[in-house]
Amino acid sequence: MTDRIAVVTGADRGLGQALTAGLLADGWRVFAGQYMPAWPELDALAAAYPQTLTCVPLDVTGVESVCAAAETVRAATGRVDLLINNAGVTSPTNRRLLREEPQDYAEMHRLYDVNALGPIRMVEAFLPLMESSAIKRLCFVSSEAGSVGRAQRTAWYGYCMSKASLNMAVKLMFNHLHPEGYTFRVYHPGWVRSYMSGKKSLDAKLEPEEAARYALAYFLQDTGIDEDQLVLRDFEGNIWEW
Repeated sequence: MTDRIAVVTGADRGLGQALTAGLLADGWRVFAGQYMPAWPELDALAAAYPQTLTCVPLDVTGVESVCAAAETVRAATGRVDLLINNAGVTSPTNRRLLREEPQDYAEMHRLYDVNALGPIRMVEAFLPLMESSAIKRLCFVSSEAGSVGRAQRTAWYGYCMSKASLNMAVKLMFNHLHPEGYTFRVYHPGWVRSYMSGKKSLDAKLEPEEAARYALAYFLQDTGIDEDQLVLRDFEGNIWEW
């Protein structure tokens, strides 16, 4: 049995499922956050890796769900080495321009709850399981959309603001937890053919499997990185302005 233990949120499909598959192929034991039990891909992966993949019901917007997932992992292993906060959503109403049509504030709240608050709930619940780890790696799938310095859009309020909020949350975590030995990766995966809007984005450039290879290379990299500096890095290795 592997002695490297990872948790991945939003593992049902797209990038999260591909990240899970990549970790399993690399010999990790993975606890995969499952939000849509009717979606078949994660269960098929679990059948292929029955000893090293555990599907865990997980809704990152609910404290009870997050805490229950942490308890499942605690009971099974008692430790987590790698936490990948991947779960994320967007919305077609992001494209609404001011003056042209009303903003969808309910959707903005939903995006913020998943994209910004979800990772905080996860880290809070799983920190006790990471304290004994020699790795202590916290990873966050962010986006270029969260970069204030390089913002070019004229809309996408909910999504862009949620990712900028996530970046700030990670900075606060870094200030607190890095002195305790935690290492951080904040990552823009590129334009992925994901299901974030509810259906697969076929116009995007990267298939989830390709995007996951780039992401895991960075998430698992242990040399050549200044761990004392928190940066937002993309799939080509470029650093983005916050």
